[in-house]
Amino acid sequence: MSYTQTAPRHLVHRAAVAEVLLTDWRQLGEDTFHLAAQWPRGHSFYAPVGRVWHDPLLIAETVRQASVLLGHEFYGVPAGHPSLMSALDFQTAPAPLMVGPGPADVELRIECRDVQRRGRRLAGMCLDVTLLRDDRLMGTGRMPLQIMSPAVYRRLRGPYATPPDELPPRPAAVPARLVGRRDPRDVVLGTPGEERPTGADGLNGDWAYGSWQLRIDRAHPVLFDHPVDHVPGMTLLEAARQAAQALSPGRVLPVGVDSKYYKYVELAAPCWITATRTPVGHGKDAQVRVRAEQDGETVFEATVSVEMCG
Repeated sequence: MSYTQTAPRHLVHRAAVAEVLLTDWRQLGEDTFHLAAQWPRGHSFYAPVGRVWHDPLLIAETVRQASVLLGHEFYGVPAGHPSLMSALDFQTAPAPLMVGPGPADVELRIECRDVQRRGRRLAGMCLDVTLLRDDRLMGTGRMPLQIMSPAVYRRLRGPYATPPDELPPRPAAVPARLVGRRDPRDVVLGTPGEERPTGADGLNGDWAYGSWQLRIDRAHPVLFDHPVDHVPGMTLLEAARQAAQALSPGRVLPVGVDSKYYKYVELAAPCWITATRTPVGHGKDAQVRVRAEQDGETVFEATVSVEMCG
């Protein structure tokens, strides 16, 4: 596989060339594929965790980009046909994530299952992904999705198909260091104000609970790489990661995420993030269960498995 140049940005639905991770792709069988990606040693948003490990959420973004590229290149999905992600899961471990002297060359072995078509058009499928680095297992991922025509999408979204001109006031950010960030602009958890319980409660290393309001910044160059009419799925994953960090007594590395997307998260209404941390075994590792709620409905859930790393 080649790592000399990135894929055309339109094939992964990125506006900035710097945000493209995929570099090469080929078909092995009817629904099996081999892709290549390169992760930089430094990234403006997905920076190394503790300056030691590549950000595990790069796995999720790499799988997301792979799903878009495969749809366009091998399943005939036309430009402008949106996809609906219903889940995004991954598992990894600290050792294969360690930052080396150069960028990480990552191989993806992908099997597309449950491929559904309406006529000649792809309607949905599920990606099962194995990630390798230097021929060693780096992790696994899974992503089911549905593909819609623009007309179906407009009917589904109704009045929300057009991005709102204005958003509700953005809440104040929690301290950046609390959620493992250096730049306050990268914080997606806000103080909940008087409507919700404030901040994290019961944080003692064994159990913790927290509640925050999701902060939406359409000017963010990575989370909102291009205009959209709803909160991107990767923003919700980032909220889950930041909640897991906020409820932990030290720096954590997310080594597994199981996430489900139930409804589009709208830009014009407040979205509340709640999380509960429970220990796993007799060590300091934990699972954090995260829920996003909007207009009284659960719109997103995730379980984040974390290992203490500092």
